[in-house]
Amino acid sequence: MKPSAARFAECLQSAFGAVHGSVRLSALGRGSHGRGYRASFIRNGAARKVIIKALDKHIGLGHDYPSDRAGVFLLAFENYGKFPSHVKALDVFSIQPDGSAMSISGGAEYYLVMEEGEGASYFDDLREMKGLKNLRRQDRERVSALARFIARAHAKKKDAPSLYLRKVRDIIGHGECLMGVFDTYTEDNRFTNLREMAAIEKACIDWRAVLKGKTGRLSRVHGDFHPGNILFNGRKSFCLLDRSRGEYGEPADDVTALCINYIFFSLMEYGEMAGAYDEALSLFYDEYIAVSGDGAINEVSAPFYAFRAAVVANPLFYAGVADDVRGKLLAFAHGVLRVRLFDPAGVNRYISGGLRFRKRFF
Repeated sequence: MKPSAARFAECLQSAFGAVHGSVRLSALGRGSHGRGYRASFIRNGAARKVIIKALDKHIGLGHDYPSDRAGVFLLAFENYGKFPSHVKALDVFSIQPDGSAMSISGGAEYYLVMEEGEGASYFDDLREMKGLKNLRRQDRERVSALARFIARAHAKKKDAPSLYLRKVRDIIGHGECLMGVFDTYTEDNRFTNLREMAAIEKACIDWRAVLKGKTGRLSRVHGDFHPGNILFNGRKSFCLLDRSRGEYGEPADDVTALCINYIFFSLMEYGEMAGAYDEALSLFYDEYIAVSGDGAINEVSAPFYAFRAAVVANPLFYAGVADDVRGKLLAFAHGVLRVRLFDPAGVNRYISGGLRFRKRFF
């Protein structure tokens, strides 16, 4: 959004005591990341000038969303004055939907205020599936409801190749994703080591080359579609929490975020994929593909499953899980990364192959 001289004048008058009617805004030109403006005004009888910087949103570089650009500028505001001989950052302005500008700088911390979600976590359903050979009617209805809902959500597409590449890059290197999660593993854990984690990371990097040609798959996503963020408040009705890491991405991110939990809970109960959990995984994929028509999702899921396996295997997030289960989750990651097409019926095969592969790290 191009800044309005009149609106910025109002903000500069408030923030810097500029004399009313004295503010002049002029364009300086463009750089590789964005553009700049010079604001000249009178304050306390003296002429002053400040530079206003804006970032472009269509070039990639992690600047895609307004929150990204806000983060860049808030970090700049905090750090410019801490480096020798650097110009000072004076403020960070936000242009509001009505065109007005307001200061958002100087916060010691930031908080999000939201509505309260009501309902029971889908984790409760997964716990109740324990020991069941087959899904109950309500289980089937809810698996179907979740699959159909997220498939319809993914129907909204966007033509923005840089955003798709970002999602693929982030799933590996973002601080909340694979590498960041592995960095929270303690060195004294008894189920993995740095060599194994590095091997999973390297395999995911190889997958980037496969996914770079899939930018047409960019879709609206939730970004953290796991059971703790799904609250059922009726037999098939639910609300969602904590949408994460951007509005658009790869649909497999949402599918794997949920489906890894059918695998996780089955491993905790049976040591393999079995029972109602196995049926739930199969049903979810059948329903999802029936609604979305996206059979190709099985061609792109591997690095997303690796990330989600690293999450549920992490003692920081899930305490009290046996090391054997954690090891099998990482074995599953190895297994899916070594095949080109994910088969929901092949989970035990991926785990077995991954367990053999893991031996080289110990």
